[in-house]
Amino acid sequence: MTDLPSVLATWVDKFRPHPDGVDLPPHHEQCLGCGPDNPHGHHLQVRRDGDGVVADHTFDNRHVGAPGIAHGGAVATVIDDLYGFLLYLVGTPAVTRQLTVDYRAPVLIGVPYRMEAHVSSYEGRKLFLTASLTDPEGSLVGTSKAVFVTVGVEHFSRGTQ
Repeated sequence: MTDLPSVLATWVDKFRPHPDGVDLPPHHEQCLGCGPDNPHGHHLQVRRDGDGVVADHTFDNRHVGAPGIAHGGAVATVIDDLYGFLLYLVGTPAVTRQLTVDYRAPVLIGVPYRMEAHVSSYEGRKLFLTASLTDPEGSLVGTSKAVFVTVGVEHFSRGTQ
């Protein structure tokens, strides 16, 4: 497991301006959404796209809900993680306060989906975020809204006690 001091040491490089089109670094090596070393994770790879972020993701058999369909919780996990990459553009850590997902069609196993996320607005410490999930034909299969709240680094020390 990645320890907190190691994760925090990488934040200087992550919470800074990133050029448009570049791949963004994972939150940490064991992150469930994007961690490359998490054998149970999604290994999400995200890049900056203008004032938002974008990722292409294919759910596999580890993510099955009903046969051939991704579990709704797996889809929500990936969307929540995608939102986390917006924080690199905003320049500060934050945590999920509220997350809603509108599933408009089944998310199928083995199909590549395009996911996009943007910051809609700010209100004090609150960030209002939106995301979409489209299939290879460009049909919208899901949308999401979230509220994230900016936090100080001390927030994350709670997980090490």
